Amino acid sequence: MIKEKFDGLAIVLLILLCMLFGLNQVVVKFGLEGISPLMQAGLRSLGATFLLMGWMRYRGETIFYRDGAGWWGVLIGILFTGEFLFLYQGLTLTSASHATIFLYTSPFIVALGAHFFIPGETLRLGQIGGLAIAFSGVVLAFSDSLTEQASEQTSVLGDLLVLLGAIFWGATTVVLKASPQRHQSPARVLLYQLAVSAIALLVLSALLGETGVTDLNVTVAASLLFQTVLMAFVGYLAWFWLLSHYQAAKVASFTFLTPLFGVLFAWLILDESITANMVAALILVALGIYLVNKPRSIVRAG
Repeated sequence: MIKEKFDGLAIVLLILLCMLFGLNQVVVKFGLEGISPLMQAGLRSLGATFLLMGWMRYRGETIFYRDGAGWWGVLIGILFTGEFLFLYQGLTLTSASHATIFLYTSPFIVALGAHFFIPGETLRLGQIGGLAIAFSGVVLAFSDSLTEQASEQTSVLGDLLVLLGAIFWGATTVVLKASPQRHQSPARVLLYQLAVSAIALLVLSALLGETGVTDLNVTVAASLLFQTVLMAFVGYLAWFWLLSHYQAAKVASFTFLTPLFGVLFAWLILDESITANMVAALILVALGIYLVNKPRSIVRAG
């Protein structure tokens, strides 16, 4: 049964997840000190795949069977691969704070894609306003990469790569909502994404001649463990659980907190500079996310 109102557990869990998702880009930066980008992303997906399969076995859920939506699952897995291919490469060229802002333009890709490809999900006036506000924030964030103060930590190319990752993330969500995969269990949907991306990213890492694991010190190992267990396994499963128990639009409206936490953590942990342009861009993107995902208002008669 889908609940219309959040209880205390849901609110606390949503805030913790937004903090976790915001912290992830910072953690990836530490991992890049000892593991090349695609190798790191592939190992993360591989480890989370085995954890998820163990979880499914524990819950008595069949792992391997013909579900009639396999090719859709593979397509979603390929799109999921694209997200992390560009995100992790982008993080080698730009700051964690910039990466968080650009990555969380994904809700706008979802809104636009749903408008064109999913019946009954046309854009409302408030969503169009949110898209316009967020676009102005993205322009400001790009301009911030051109300033002398930010140029040491960021680059337009890095920002563009992360933005491409956001587009792939949004496309993953749209295809999932429009395909037979939407009828699968949350764990099975996630399994397709993790398993396909693990294989694809590790193969790409080898084909591109990445250096792989160069320095597996405590910090790098902790980074990989965080990404695998807390982010790709626990975090994604908890998010799917929320979506299956509460209204999706209300859950999604909380994602405006993620870029706020992401920039805050990048400043506190990595000592990344925060410019006036970036603060303005952050506010505009966060406001846009909220407006795009704001639940439809219900008018009651009498």
